[in-house]
Amino acid sequence: MKKIIVSEKQKALLFKNGKYVKLLDAGKYIVFGNAEVERFMAESEIISRFCTSEILLANKSFADAVSVCEVGDNKIALHFLDGRFVGSLGRGKHIFWSFAGRHEFSVYDMSEVEIPKEIPEYIINGMNSDDYIEKTVPAFFKGILLIDGKIARVLEPGSYYFWNNGTRIEVKLADTRLVKFDINGQEMLTQDKVTVRVNFTCNYRITDFVKVFSETDDYLDQLYMRAQLAIREYVGRYKLDEILGEREAMSRYILTSLSGGAKELHLEICDGGVRDVILPGEIRDIMNTVLVAEKKAQASVITRREEVASTRSLLNTAKLMEENKTLYRLKEMEYIERICENVGNINLGAQDLRSLISTLAGQGTN
Repeated sequence: MKKIIVSEKQKALLFKNGKYVKLLDAGKYIVFGNAEVERFMAESEIISRFCTSEILLANKSFADAVSVCEVGDNKIALHFLDGRFVGSLGRGKHIFWSFAGRHEFSVYDMSEVEIPKEIPEYIINGMNSDDYIEKTVPAFFKGILLIDGKIARVLEPGSYYFWNNGTRIEVKLADTRLVKFDINGQEMLTQDKVTVRVNFTCNYRITDFVKVFSETDDYLDQLYMRAQLAIREYVGRYKLDEILGEREAMSRYILTSLSGGAKELHLEICDGGVRDVILPGEIRDIMNTVLVAEKKAQASVITRREEVASTRSLLNTAKLMEENKTLYRLKEMEYIERICENVGNINLGAQDLRSLISTLAGQGTN
């Protein structure tokens, strides 16, 4: 003997010797022998451990107490209780207690790829995660939707939902903005057999978002290869000194060559140029030595030019003083003044004073 209590939020099924007997409402029950009682909460789906749904539904009292939703192959049902979304139901027969509230079921065909726009996003997010596939296209991007490997359409930024029905869903992203593209460390041989490394950068924009994927295996690899070939062709044509002296010409050549090839890839090259031309260590040392020697030679020339100018100025001054005695005396007095500026005190003895007076008197006579 067992005591069974069925609450107001429950219903129960009574089985005896494995056979369904009847439906039990809320209350206290005593069962004997081989009797079994299965209790179910009001909002839970009725899945019995002892018999199938068909056997239960064959009993009129049970059938009148439940709501039934049958979902076929490649179908899905959205379950609402009193207008509130409860969950999604997959293939099979689903049974719920009618006393829990008003049950409504919306059935959709999962053989379609995209989930209908009429289903709100909050309901989709409340489904079983195995029922759908979510793809997101970020801002400033376009999404290329591929269904089983075939391009279907272009997606704008946003979230997109698809039924998880075995169909292969892919979304390839393409940036709509101006994109920077770098080609780094390309080692090339110049015409005079010097190995240099060239770093090149450019900005590109996609012009056709469908064709860039449908007609090109990998447009970035293709762009990289074309840039490599353009750099190699230019570097191999000129000597090192010509390359270093004409970097702007090198940038123009590569951009022109790259722009023509980019159109075939459905890209537009907007601008770009050579960032660096990197030389081997020994070549850099040689060029630094040459540069130092050139600068020393330039400094020597400038020094000699200044010396010549200074000497010519002195010669002109000497000629003027020779021709004009007054100018000569003024120059003398100028130097005496400069000397006196650096002398603190002058001490003259009697003999020195007589000599100075005699000298000045003699000058006055002259």
